[in-house]
Amino acid sequence: MADDTSDTRGTNGGSQHASGRRRRPAPRRRLLRIAVWAVAGLVVVGGAGAGYLYFKLNGNIKGVNINQALGDDRPEQVDNGSEDILVLGSDSRAGANDKYGTDEGSARSDTAMIVHLYEGHKTASVVSIPRDTLITRPECAKTGGGTSPEVNKVMFNESYSVGGPACAVKTVESMTGIRMDHYIEVDFTGFKGLIDALGGVPVTTSKAIHDKNSHLDLAAGTHTLNGEQSLGLVRTRHGVADGSDLGRIQLQQAFMKALMDRVNGLGVLSSPTQLYKVADKATKAITTDSDLASISGLKGLAGSLKGLKSENINMVTLPVQYAKSDANRVEPMDAQAALVWQALKADLPIPAAATKGSAADETDAKGVVGTGS
Repeated sequence: MADDTSDTRGTNGGSQHASGRRRRPAPRRRLLRIAVWAVAGLVVVGGAGAGYLYFKLNGNIKGVNINQALGDDRPEQVDNGSEDILVLGSDSRAGANDKYGTDEGSARSDTAMIVHLYEGHKTASVVSIPRDTLITRPECAKTGGGTSPEVNKVMFNESYSVGGPACAVKTVESMTGIRMDHYIEVDFTGFKGLIDALGGVPVTTSKAIHDKNSHLDLAAGTHTLNGEQSLGLVRTRHGVADGSDLGRIQLQQAFMKALMDRVNGLGVLSSPTQLYKVADKATKAITTDSDLASISGLKGLAGSLKGLKSENINMVTLPVQYAKSDANRVEPMDAQAALVWQALKADLPIPAAATKGSAADETDAKGVVGTGS
């Protein structure tokens, strides 16, 4: 995903957690902000039924103890008021997701974003990592038991297939040198259900998008996408541009902003009935790190994101070039990628020079999708 090139940075005066920089939640991805706002609003307006609703929604959330899995061999926590979260979209074909392909016994990270909340949580940067980026995966505990050794030149999404959330987090931390404060995962079915609970998401397409692989058929113009269409849009590779993951990322980033605007524009918190429907779908859709895996954890995150608007989010893609060894894969532009990670670690805007010349900025998908009217 790579479109918005404006530099943004957080403002002072945001809430600080008692334990310093990274101890209570951070942001989202397509779904996270909706989930936390819906849950927080439900707690506010739930009234006498709040106790039942709390336990009902609390039971929906799945948690993974990333801290226990990774131990102390991680980047240090930097106390500068910012927070970082790894957000993955899982493409498991198991259960209700089997209509999207054959279940091969493991899931992959179909979408990966590092969301950096600047100090004060009024602005953010989102860095998308193409799933077919060739990286060095560190040694990881395997999901089924045992250990997988470090390996070079493998696709980024292989980390999740080998060791699930913990290995994905470990790989990102190894790549960036930045400790991930939180982890959020969303699957196909949960994503669709949440969009439908919101009544769809308005977008405008500047050209027709037709992709039989993602079941998407849109004419140029303004549409309110339902859950199935939204999933098709964020998964499409061949409907626009060159069929690469880089083009799809740009569509995902544009949809992410449209989704955020939809939530802000709906006034979800004013309707308890709609709020419960959205909160129920949202909490069923996500898997989080254990620190976030509760209503109270998500509520704390929601409170910190009240001032974050879509126009204050800078979205870029990891600077990459096509791999010489395989034209169907990309590899990081090391010097420029280092500028991205250095900026985030210092809680500074990502410099424009960091993404200049990246293959991610050369696809035809830029500008194809915008927010609806």
